Amino acid sequence: MIKTVLKTINRHRMFNKGDKVIVAVSGGPDSMSLLHILYSLKEQLDIELCAAHVNHCLRGNESDKDEEYVKEFCKKLNIEFRSKSVDINRIMKMQNISCESAGRNARYDFFNDLKKELNAHKIAIAHNANDQAETILMRIMRGTGLEGLVGIKPVRDNIFVRPLIDVTRSQIEEYCCKENINPRIDKTNLETIYSRNKVRLELIPYIQENFNEDIIEVLNRLSNTIKIDNEYLETIAKEKFKKYCDIQGEKVIISKEAFLENEAIITRIIRKALYEVTGSLNNFEKIHIRDIINIQLRSTGKNIDLPNHVVVSNKYGNIYILKKVKKNKEVSEEEYIIHSGNNDVKEYNLRVITRIIDPKEKVNFKNNRLIKYFDYDKFQKKVTIRHRKEGDKFIPLGMSGSKKLKDFFMDEKIDKDQRDYIPIICFDDEIAWIVGYRVSELFKVDENTKNILEIKIEREETKI
Repeated sequence: MIKTVLKTINRHRMFNKGDKVIVAVSGGPDSMSLLHILYSLKEQLDIELCAAHVNHCLRGNESDKDEEYVKEFCKKLNIEFRSKSVDINRIMKMQNISCESAGRNARYDFFNDLKKELNAHKIAIAHNANDQAETILMRIMRGTGLEGLVGIKPVRDNIFVRPLIDVTRSQIEEYCCKENINPRIDKTNLETIYSRNKVRLELIPYIQENFNEDIIEVLNRLSNTIKIDNEYLETIAKEKFKKYCDIQGEKVIISKEAFLENEAIITRIIRKALYEVTGSLNNFEKIHIRDIINIQLRSTGKNIDLPNHVVVSNKYGNIYILKKVKKNKEVSEEEYIIHSGNNDVKEYNLRVITRIIDPKEKVNFKNNRLIKYFDYDKFQKKVTIRHRKEGDKFIPLGMSGSKKLKDFFMDEKIDKDQRDYIPIICFDDEIAWIVGYRVSELFKVDENTKNILEIKIEREETKI
């Protein structure tokens, strides 16, 4: 079994020499065998270990005994041990989530915090081939796509590694017996009140007995086969995402040309856009992807609401995916003076940074939509920031005549509920910059410019 695990580690390049590895250890057969194997290989792999245990406080004295068992095991082998007690029942009630979700969230929060504290490199999880098969079956029953059939990835985010992913549960039990490891047994894993336990204890044994005794191996082989095809489609989708999508803070604009791509590609582009806006794909389902495709086929101006406070709009065939603006947030009508250097405008939740630079300094005028340059000598040095006002006008760069700000927003296809939140930089009461969009012709840098004013905008929750 050690040879199989080592082969898995090397094939997926799970560790680098000198890595500090946090091993998630519950006290059960899977995690105890993982800890023991990595301990046996630590000199060969040149890694340092730390065992991490979460006491879920679900089984009273039994949970405490699990923690003590892991602690004593680590003490005998001189392995660093860290633990944390978490009231899972309280989290379930507070967050209105299942016991499984609450436990998983608590564990990963602890592992991530510990990784930062110890400056660790990897987190080893004891998922095995049986876990992989169970996951795939459960996802099939939910109607998953290719990504779901890939199952549990051996390496995720180059942090979470699963050295036992090619090892079956029976092999793990044999290893524990051979190495005289006496793991703790969580009796709740033998109860069929959870969906995964039903799959593990009833469905898979039934398939093995009546259809295919090698179903675990078959499902794992299916996962590996699909993984290759899915990686190719993901590569193409990433290239198309860069080509067709414009990321603007918490907003992604998908060009209408993207919807001419094969459905396998456009669905992945949409998923990437949703992830870019929200940082997660939780609560988004296939029907939501289909809704976005359908709204693109309708006339301009159509909107739909999606989970996670996302709104999707069709603007002349282009699809805008963005976070909803909080309606209870008051739009500040105040005007704030901007001085040289750093200016924290708390009411706008942003920082304005200004500096004077020499015209001889090399400047990339098109480098960043939140960094712009102006002729410092074309105004009387009064710089302010505000939101739009009724009747606002300005002269967009490249034009000779003024334009109403309202018309400019319409031409730029900026959502109505976004317009009041866009910062405006003014010089001597003249609009100099619609932040994130256009600067004024009045203050542009030209061949006669002697002093250049650089203005940089930084914002935590960008809506511009």
